Amino acid sequence: MKNNSPLKAAIVGRTQFTGNYEKALRSLGVHVQTLLSTGKLQSFDLLILPGGGDITPAFFGQKNKGSRDIDTELDILQIQALDLFVRHQKPVLGICKGMQLINIFFGGSMKQHLPTASAHEYVKGDQYHLTQALPGSVLHKLYGDRFIVNSAHHQGIDLPGKLLKVTQTCSDGVIEGIEHLSLPVLGVQWHPERLMESPKEKNAVSGAPLFQEFLSRAF
Repeated sequence: MKNNSPLKAAIVGRTQFTGNYEKALRSLGVHVQTLLSTGKLQSFDLLILPGGGDITPAFFGQKNKGSRDIDTELDILQIQALDLFVRHQKPVLGICKGMQLINIFFGGSMKQHLPTASAHEYVKGDQYHLTQALPGSVLHKLYGDRFIVNSAHHQGIDLPGKLLKVTQTCSDGVIEGIEHLSLPVLGVQWHPERLMESPKEKNAVSGAPLFQEFLSRAF
């Protein structure tokens, strides 16, 4: 709670794809709203950049070499929202595409189709794999050295953006988590909003601690 009122989290996305994120945050007592406009964002405490299709390749200086389900209008709105929250130093959590968008915003680059995409992309459901976290990172504090997460992506970060630290990786080198060195900005390639309820599939971690850590940054 903030000033005895629920925290307010904005999700910049299309409502038909954000139900799981809304449900996860509401289960933790957060007032959450999905928006397709930046006009009201200043009244929110937190920003969620959700998963979705692939980012417009021109935004990271490439031609389309395998990107799918591009929504340039949404990309622009999400970048504008991220810029606003960064300028006001408010907490941002990027999930899957959202993490990739954070990386692009800070000048990083992308692999449009991972060499090991078959082990990561959505195939009639999420895939699951073991990852490791960097000691001293937020993810290491929450989950320890090695833990299982879910996966539903075929792209990944290539070079990290300025002042972004890689804090979680998969055994094939795919980047699974990033943190900004000074701002309350965190990104994960996996989907904590789909790991809220027990029992957890494939012994994956719960997404709740990550969301709780994110919420704590608004105080």
